[in-house]
Amino acid sequence: MDTDKPHLVRGVDHAAFPTFDPVSTVHFYRDVLGFPVVHSICAAGWGPDNHPDFIHFFFDIGNDDRIAFFYYFGLEPPHRGAKGDAHGQFANDVPDFFVKSRHLAIHVDSEVDLLEYRRRLDDSDWPVYRQLKHETIESIYTTDPNGYMFEITRALRPVTPQEDLDANLTIDALLDIMAEPSPDFAKLLARKAELIVENAPTWDAAHATPGAR
Repeated sequence: MDTDKPHLVRGVDHAAFPTFDPVSTVHFYRDVLGFPVVHSICAAGWGPDNHPDFIHFFFDIGNDDRIAFFYYFGLEPPHRGAKGDAHGQFANDVPDFFVKSRHLAIHVDSEVDLLEYRRRLDDSDWPVYRQLKHETIESIYTTDPNGYMFEITRALRPVTPQEDLDANLTIDALLDIMAEPSPDFAKLLARKAELIVENAPTWDAAHATPGAR
């Protein structure tokens, strides 16, 4: 893994999605969740001749980050399948776990804040359908007016340097097995174990347990 490149980015400027229902989208993000509208672009005549006029509007999700939507005037929703969202629709035989895997998660500082957003959502037309503790976070989930899965999360504990190292080993192992025929989970774990053995002699003190000698 390449650790020499400087990490220069400073978070999400914005994540953008299409909408076919701007009224409900504004109601959900501004009026229910309380995310202020902070920017909009009214665009006419952009792109090729057949490009529709559109509005691109942004909500503040904290830390100078934004979630944004495009509404294209006169563009009808596609009808490619029964499942999915305004960005991609799928046939009925596509598993729900795949359809819902694309989502946006934002974080709050505390359980109190998480439960406040749960209250706001449960009092709206888009109630929370799942609250779950998993690994290092606790999350609530709903579906926004466009069909996008939307998650709000809080940290249960800090992520340790050892977990960062484990994540990089996992990804390196994944890339290695994807170059082989029939990659599967067992091969992933086996290759990860090999990488642990290969790298163990060269790990420096920054990756060691604090206080270990």
